[in-house]
Amino acid sequence: MFTSDHGLRVRRLYKLILRVHRGLPAELRILGDNYARDEFKRHKNCNSDEACIFLNEWTNYAINLAKQMKPLQQAKKKTVGEYLDPTLLDYMTEDQLVQLYQLHKAASLGHEQPDSTLDQHKK
Repeated sequence: MFTSDHGLRVRRLYKLILRVHRGLPAELRILGDNYARDEFKRHKNCNSDEACIFLNEWTNYAINLAKQMKPLQQAKKKTVGEYLDPTLLDYMTEDQLVQLYQLHKAASLGHEQPDSTLDQHKK
């Protein structure tokens, strides 16, 4: 279905995301690594149109997070992330909305077992 070049691009992007996550606070790094791993596994056998969208969105995520992790940006803002445009919610499926809510709950827990909420959604 995909060429070997595609597989190489996916692996490079995944490794880049994990490297960028190293600059996050420990609890966010765990949450981010687990979420990225699950998403990449979940989309392993998707069709080519979905794969294109998936790779573009994760590439944008990696670029935006890398920019936020620069020392100068950290000194100015002292925060990571950005607000989600509420109009995007209209385009999400019910499963995506549930997943977004679960991710929000897990991120809001702070130090209290950040990856356990994501595991409950899989059951």
